[in-house]
Amino acid sequence: MEFVNPGFLYGLLAVSIPVIIHLFNFRRFKKVYFTNVAFIRELKQETQKQSRLKHLLILLMRMLAIAALVLAFARPFIPAENAMINPDSQNIISIYIDNSFSMQAESDQGMLLDAARTRAVEIASVYGSADRFQLLTNEFKGSGQRFLSRDEFLEALDEVKINPATRTLPEVIRRQDQILGTESRGNKTAYILSDFQENMMQPSLPEVDTLSRFFMVPFQAVNADNLYIDSCWFEAPVQQRNQSSDLHVRFRNSSSGDYERVPVKLMINDQQKALASLDIAAGKEEEVVLTFTSSQPGIHYGEISITDYPITFDDRLYFTFPVSEKVSILCINGDGPNGYLNALFSSDTGFYYRTMPEQGLNYSELPEFNMIILSELQSVSSGMRQELTRFVENGGSLVVLPGTGIDLAAYNELLAALSAGRYGSLDTMDVNINRINLDHALYKGVFEEIPENINLPRVLEHYPIRVGSQQIHDKLLELENGDIFLNVQPYGQGRVYVFAVPIATSFSNFPRHALFVPTLYNMAISSVTDPPLYNTIGRDEMIRVNRFRLPGDEVVTVRARQGAFDFIPEQKKINAGLEIYPRGQITEAGFYELVFDESIISGLAFNYDRLESEMRFAETESLQKYAEDSGIRGLQVLDTENQPFVQALTDLSRGKQLWRWFVFATLFFLLMETVLLRWWK
Repeated sequence: MEFVNPGFLYGLLAVSIPVIIHLFNFRRFKKVYFTNVAFIRELKQETQKQSRLKHLLILLMRMLAIAALVLAFARPFIPAENAMINPDSQNIISIYIDNSFSMQAESDQGMLLDAARTRAVEIASVYGSADRFQLLTNEFKGSGQRFLSRDEFLEALDEVKINPATRTLPEVIRRQDQILGTESRGNKTAYILSDFQENMMQPSLPEVDTLSRFFMVPFQAVNADNLYIDSCWFEAPVQQRNQSSDLHVRFRNSSSGDYERVPVKLMINDQQKALASLDIAAGKEEEVVLTFTSSQPGIHYGEISITDYPITFDDRLYFTFPVSEKVSILCINGDGPNGYLNALFSSDTGFYYRTMPEQGLNYSELPEFNMIILSELQSVSSGMRQELTRFVENGGSLVVLPGTGIDLAAYNELLAALSAGRYGSLDTMDVNINRINLDHALYKGVFEEIPENINLPRVLEHYPIRVGSQQIHDKLLELENGDIFLNVQPYGQGRVYVFAVPIATSFSNFPRHALFVPTLYNMAISSVTDPPLYNTIGRDEMIRVNRFRLPGDEVVTVRARQGAFDFIPEQKKINAGLEIYPRGQITEAGFYELVFDESIISGLAFNYDRLESEMRFAETESLQKYAEDSGIRGLQVLDTENQPFVQALTDLSRGKQLWRWFVFATLFFLLMETVLLRWWK
């Protein structure tokens, strides 16, 4: 047994006071006067032995009462093994409060975040006023690096609010260890207050100071049902004016019960465009297709919404998309305009089609087009090769149609620069196309059903396309002899389509075949590289703007579509494009705009991360096993189900407190003294 205030033990000398009083009273004699013997008979007879026993018992009760009271003030305790609180030195405490969206779930004490704040107050109450505290939340703010007094810490707790940032357990422990490591002295303890979602429990934990102790304090929700919008995407790669668009929306049910007839609403530019009903079973996912038509070109802002309680942050999904009025196509001719290409693109109002001879090419205009077609050029100059490589790298699509008697070396230098393989010598074998890659987006939905005896294009002669085994590419059309007729190769932000023949009937009947129109048409449509529909807050994703030249030292600004929030992001010029890095400055979901000189360059949508949407939590037993397998000796779970939290924390910190028992003992001994004096006659 040890004492918090051992100086009070000198008070045990007070035990001698009743001894002295009793010895003094034993030496006093009292005279009793009486007149007759009858009065003597009426006196109660008390032997000398009985009188001495009573006085000794009273003396003992008083001595024990004084001794118990002194021991109570000395605050005795049975020390705990590796006690967290050292009363002889200053204690350094780091308390992490998980303020992610999952802490919106309901507990017995209200919202989980409120319960965590209450626990933090109880932890602080166990320590002394001279101890120092550090408050850590998911934001990892710079202000959280400094230590506070207990009163300052309690004030800082009121400012902890729900935040979209998420942290894994290794990140939290590493940050707490770094902060505690800035203090060279003191007893160091870290508390982790969280619901411990499964996505938080990463397997590998960092190495920490062996003198620091880490305690996981779990919270359990009583209502963690959640239905949320997971993601969305368009079926078509490009949305065009006055054409129907199919928007696929994925929902997930992270609940123990089914949902029926949940309304799903789609808003485009603040106008309702579609409404659907959702039925989804417990623990399952479902897709809903919302169909609408955009009548105006430009940037469109979409919002999908449902109603769900109590987790609401993932009930809305924001997205933006451009609607193209026309697709810009440049055809660079070698032997004059191609009649088949002109007939396909010139008469379609959805395309801006321009032809230009290779001698009159203006390289500065190339970034203005979505797709460039090289039609029957005999050779490719080094300057053109360089500009075409930059064009594809910045998101453009290049279609290579070789001419007759081409300069193989020049063409292969172009294809090598684009990592698109190479041409072989002219092959005059008469073969047919026998395979269409129907899994590729270019041909998806083109054919309802292909008969076994389909008549595919016939090839009279071709330039075999050789692609290395290590290169990522897709064979779109393949010949009977295994050669590639049409190959697509991704490069940078764009794509390269390489044909084995020119668009000429002397090489094949492909220009007159039914396959010609959907192939070239879909190439043109997919050349409009729309930006991602949305970005995710907290992932620090790069935003790329293609075909935009920022003049001089000018910068672009990101601003909220509604409200007064704006900032200048980190930005980098990349050829004919721009890369934007928000660096965590956007913390609220919604619509934003990329602005230069009051002109809107691009629409942006940001959504909260769906990691917090899955309401699956680690049980106490799994947390204990996790702590045992972590390799951190000082990591353990603070489980207080069988006793009040403060009492359990106090026992774990200072050991088993005994002062209350000595107070009860003092009262008991005083009661016994009263009983002896009043009832022992």
